[in-house]
Amino acid sequence: MSRADTQEDLNAVIRQHSEVLAAQLHSQRESLFPPDASKSMRKFTSGEAAALLGVNDSYLRKLHLDGKGPSPEVSSGNRRHYSADDIHNLRVLLDKTARKPGDYLPGRRAGDHLQIIGVMNFKGGSGKTTSSAHLAQRLALKGYRILAIDLDPQASLTALHGVQPEFDLLDGGTLYDAIRYQDPVPIAEVIRKTYIPNLDLIPGNLELMEFEHETPRALSRGNAGLFFFRVKEALAQVDERYDVVVIDCPPQLGFLTMSALSAATGVLVTIHPEMLDVMSMSQFLRMTADLMDVIADSGADMSHDWMRYLLTRYEPTDAPQNRIVAFLRTMYGDKVLNAPMLKSTAISDAGLTKQTLYEVERSAFTRTTYDRAIESLNAVNDEIAQLIQKTWGR
Repeated sequence: MSRADTQEDLNAVIRQHSEVLAAQLHSQRESLFPPDASKSMRKFTSGEAAALLGVNDSYLRKLHLDGKGPSPEVSSGNRRHYSADDIHNLRVLLDKTARKPGDYLPGRRAGDHLQIIGVMNFKGGSGKTTSSAHLAQRLALKGYRILAIDLDPQASLTALHGVQPEFDLLDGGTLYDAIRYQDPVPIAEVIRKTYIPNLDLIPGNLELMEFEHETPRALSRGNAGLFFFRVKEALAQVDERYDVVVIDCPPQLGFLTMSALSAATGVLVTIHPEMLDVMSMSQFLRMTADLMDVIADSGADMSHDWMRYLLTRYEPTDAPQNRIVAFLRTMYGDKVLNAPMLKSTAISDAGLTKQTLYEVERSAFTRTTYDRAIESLNAVNDEIAQLIQKTWGR
């Protein structure tokens, strides 16, 4: 048999593999989330609900006994469980009698500007999407109005929120539709409600790459304008609907990332504390600065409210990692978030079923493993929430 007879076209093999994988993922979704193959948020124990609201569990019990607010689901053993919608309705109720406005609804007030957070890194595996998803969900559960944007053509943030690009986005529906050069649609048309109150999503897919291809052509024809303002201008259309926008940026410095950076009021750079990752970040920061200089020279205001580094997949017992963490903290000081995101099997195991740690039941894991991971995530996201509040002067 000749060699030519046994060879296969690489493109044919890759296409076949992608179609088989897509079909399997679709099948997995239908088996995990029947009957309509859509995701829903789990119920929260009364203790979890109280912690999210910042009140005592006994106070929630009293509200229930007094017939105030939504009625929880009461299971055997007289255990109360609240849905995410119940928690939101309780927020609205409690805020009406709060000592000061914003105790339970911490979002924007008159004069506060929309917070747009770009989560970025040049290197894959830095925990960028994991950080984006958990940040968006935690802020939404804490009462902020959130828009999560998947600007990464690989669309992992999209898949985590129950949208499968190959099946659910056949006719567009990404941010590309709102920022393309020919016949852009209003951004409201590509925003989707999620199964979490206060959290909306603009999904992503491979179509986003069209912006990377079209921008050079538009620039050569002289009709691209200030292309890096396109994301910012699109978001301005829905400014009043949200408190915070979380953008999961692509893992490369292209036109999409440049546009997201130009729109951002805050920048979160994820770092895995390994030497190769830190070396890679050195080049990433240099290239980012060079690109931002070009954008600034074109007239863009590149000032930001804040920029922070987030340590991800951190293992406290790993001595080399600890040395790198100490090195980064010495070098960048308070630009490194105090709270690191710990490496945890709970987070990776939740990802196997396309869920975040906020979506899975505590009983699915060893209690100490789950508690350690959730405390780490909450510490990171609540520290970012404090930055947002400080930006608003609170």
